[in-house]
Amino acid sequence: MSRWEPNARGRLAQAAMELYGERGFERTAVAEIARRAGLTERTFFRHFADKREVLFGGSDTLQDVFVAGVADAPGAAPPMDAIAEALEAVTVLFEGRRDFARQRHAIIVATAELRERELIKLASLAAGTAGALRARGVPDPAASLAAEAGIAVFKVAFERWIADGEERGLPRLMRESLTELKAVTAGA
Repeated sequence: MSRWEPNARGRLAQAAMELYGERGFERTAVAEIARRAGLTERTFFRHFADKREVLFGGSDTLQDVFVAGVADAPGAAPPMDAIAEALEAVTVLFEGRRDFARQRHAIIVATAELRERELIKLASLAAGTAGALRARGVPDPAASLAAEAGIAVFKVAFERWIADGEERGLPRLMRESLTELKAVTAGA
């Protein structure tokens, strides 16, 4: 096994995604991932804490960009406008990654443990977003409600974006989903 070939992390992630797709997440061992990538288990653990991290390794970056989008919104922006800024900001993380996102989603929905982890990730994203809104002076419960609504918009738009046959871009779907939420709440 060649330890010194470049892009070990990328090769490990690709091998893991292939194996998860072929065999399922639960039936894939770290040793198999490392072997397919032409690396050692030790190298795998230098890059990932466990085999779930192949799927969730970008969660911190997503949260950082989302929170920064809220923080960087114009000072007088209402909470949902700050959320709109954050939704727009995170779309750049997904550019050119629709096929990967579809594959990742299929793996996650097939495994209860991974679905739970995805929900935890979204809850953490909502908490971070609410904190960013509070830092802008938005009181609770408005900060929590706006954050949860923003995460719901993100989730709905993302699922629309990865749907079979969907060709519209994620930024457009984020805007459309936010518009739909505003229409639903205006009629309340």
